[in-house]
Amino acid sequence: MPPFEKPSVADLRHAAEQLGMKPSDEYLALTQSIIAPLCAAYAALDAVPDEKPAVKYPRDGGRKPSPEENKLGAWYVKTSLKGKPGGKLAGRRVALKDNICLAGVPMMVGAGFLDGSVPDIDATIVNRILDEGGEIAGKAVCEYYCVSGGSHTSSTGPVQNPRKHGHTTGGSSSGSAALVASGEVPMAIGGDQAGSIRIPAAYCGIVGMKPTFGLVPYTGIGPLEITLDTAGPMTANVADNALLLEVLAGPDGLDSRQHQVPRVDKYTEALKQGVTGLRIGVLKEGFGHPNAEADVDAKVREAAERFKSLGAIVESVSVPEHLSLGFPVWAAIRGDAACVTLLEMNGFGLGYEGLYPLSAIEAGMKWRAHADEFADTLKIATILSKYTLDRYGGHYYGKAQNLRRRLRASYDAALRTYDLLLLPTTVMKATPIPGPDASPQEITRRSWEGTRNTSPFNATGHPAISIPCGMEDGLPIGVMLVGRHWDERTIYRASAAFERSGDWTGF
Repeated sequence: MPPFEKPSVADLRHAAEQLGMKPSDEYLALTQSIIAPLCAAYAALDAVPDEKPAVKYPRDGGRKPSPEENKLGAWYVKTSLKGKPGGKLAGRRVALKDNICLAGVPMMVGAGFLDGSVPDIDATIVNRILDEGGEIAGKAVCEYYCVSGGSHTSSTGPVQNPRKHGHTTGGSSSGSAALVASGEVPMAIGGDQAGSIRIPAAYCGIVGMKPTFGLVPYTGIGPLEITLDTAGPMTANVADNALLLEVLAGPDGLDSRQHQVPRVDKYTEALKQGVTGLRIGVLKEGFGHPNAEADVDAKVREAAERFKSLGAIVESVSVPEHLSLGFPVWAAIRGDAACVTLLEMNGFGLGYEGLYPLSAIEAGMKWRAHADEFADTLKIATILSKYTLDRYGGHYYGKAQNLRRRLRASYDAALRTYDLLLLPTTVMKATPIPGPDASPQEITRRSWEGTRNTSPFNATGHPAISIPCGMEDGLPIGVMLVGRHWDERTIYRASAAFERSGDWTGF
């Protein structure tokens, strides 16, 4: 980054015109004089070293996999980065979604113009994995700027569903899901702002947990919107998922959104408790959507009956706000924020106290020369975001933030009666990957069609897991369990009991 330069009168005029102002040259000359001390303060920062955590473990820069070892298109970079010997994750290989900073290893967040950009810090969760003996196996492909619930927008090409090639893995944690489902790694990290852990988990037949908002530190991970961003584990089974969350969870002293996080629970201790006496509410509004597939709804209702046979109390419950507020609240929050976080603030946002990865922010500035190359999902989202902000000045972002309290309270009311809510993760099975000549309409439809049941819980911050509950036409179906804030333990308790009840591929 070049050193700070005091703005000229011409620079100030350009900035003023961007704000709709038409000051005189005399006024701008006075402005230049008045802001001189502020400019000196900016310039003084150039002489001070950045405040960032040291890189704890040695590593090389990784390598790009050959086509023969990347048949699913799920790897961006392969590594073999090891930390301490022993620990909870000893011998476990973990893939990272490629919006997670891994010092010295490239990160492109699905965008071709960022290929080769290299962060100089490790995300907090990277050190937590390495401190517990895990091995970072590489960076998994994610969707273009993480703006897609499908697996077809990354500049590296589509990520294939290992259960049925030609079909989506879901996104935006597309590579993470494919690598776990194919058995290449037992564990991966995903990120979830609208369902980006749970959707690919459902489509690929793995376990994906979106923890309570704030439970896992987001330090060093590329955001979409700071009041939605969540990272969590994606694994082949429930026990590994609970184990990995034990490692990831808890305050790190950097992520200011973690001020309410309780003591980290021993989630693995809940795995053998069974579901006898648990009250599960089958969420009426999660079924029967206009684009729902009948076999998905049927398999999820069968899963509810299976929980009843295992000893749970299973009843229907209605939360009308799931339909009336769930998607609209999420859409306005994410929509207004897209242009600010991803573009104007170069991929890492503003308004939170924490660690800002300056190397990644500097790389993100290059978007201005590449905007026409954006995937349709990002291009259309940011055009709308710019319009809504310019036309309505954040009115709908503010109203949605206000209404999210009402939405949260509606689920909380149901969760005072029930320990868990149950509904389909996605209302359809994995859909075909759009072809190379697909229209913007098809590309965006395939990106957002799976988010209807998942995105409301991003707005409310409730923990939610997707576990596989059956297959049709060779494609998995996922059931979602939603719990009270900070009660991942009960979710794992129920999920483990369901998993033990039989081979889900035959349900």
